[in-house]
Amino acid sequence: MTKVCASITTSVDGYVTGPDDGPGKGLGEGGERLHYWVFGGPWSYDAEREGAPGEGLDGVEKEYLDAAFARLGASVAGRNMYEAAGHWGDQNPWGVPTFIVTHRPAEQPEGDAFIFVDGVEEAIERAKAAAGDKDVSLSGGADVIRQALAAGLVDELSIIVAPVILGRGKLLFQGFDHDIELTPKGVRQSPLATFIDYEVVTKR
Repeated sequence: MTKVCASITTSVDGYVTGPDDGPGKGLGEGGERLHYWVFGGPWSYDAEREGAPGEGLDGVEKEYLDAAFARLGASVAGRNMYEAAGHWGDQNPWGVPTFIVTHRPAEQPEGDAFIFVDGVEEAIERAKAAAGDKDVSLSGGADVIRQALAAGLVDELSIIVAPVILGRGKLLFQGFDHDIELTPKGVRQSPLATFIDYEVVTKR
């Protein structure tokens, strides 16, 4: 059965970006440290990076990404994430049907690299239909994950905690007031991140 799996990286104090995030600076000021685990070490917006995200990883990081991609059938992301990532260079980075949640679906670019959808529920419904017997990845941003959790649409939640305290930026659960039970599935750790997996039990 297709599952909806939400995953996102936070700082120890719960921020998913530093301040002033936006195009060309998708993780905000100082937010690059959240994704050191994706690149296998330090990187910055201003320095050239060799290889794609996830390329050349080993250990816990490779294990996590290999498992996620093995079961990936479709992806859902928010418009803010799409814009902050610079549209991923107008190239779908996952190679599966990818649905972008937006209030302006008519602005979808030409082609089918990204499919613009008005609303989280419709996006997840269409992603599940497109995923076949694989899973739907809900990669963020935080607002999309909050909406999906509040609507009872998430089956598994993975929170990746980077070893940094940002102090400001965007919080994962800012303003969230729903009571949701989680069952721990496992914890994996590396010097760059702690990977915590949960099954969502009570969905309201």
